[in-house]
Amino acid sequence: MKVFQNESEVLQLGKLTIENRTDRVTIYGSLDVTRDKAGLQAVNELKSVIDSIVAFLGREDLPDKIVFATPKEKKNPFL
Repeated sequence: MKVFQNESEVLQLGKLTIENRTDRVTIYGSLDVTRDKAGLQAVNELKSVIDSIVAFLGREDLPDKIVFATPKEKKNPFL
């Protein structure tokens, strides 16, 4: 996953969803890390994504807090 690089990339790890955006990465759901090779693989994949986020943000000149634009309502052209 190329974090913060596009608005379309989504990664599924078990029931955990990681959605990529240009202004944020959203992580939600759950991930069972079992005490076996599959659990190790799952947690290493999650760690890889988190490490990518940390590395990307560490290279940036970050503001104190990002402000998200409020979506504007548009008239439905089909009505």
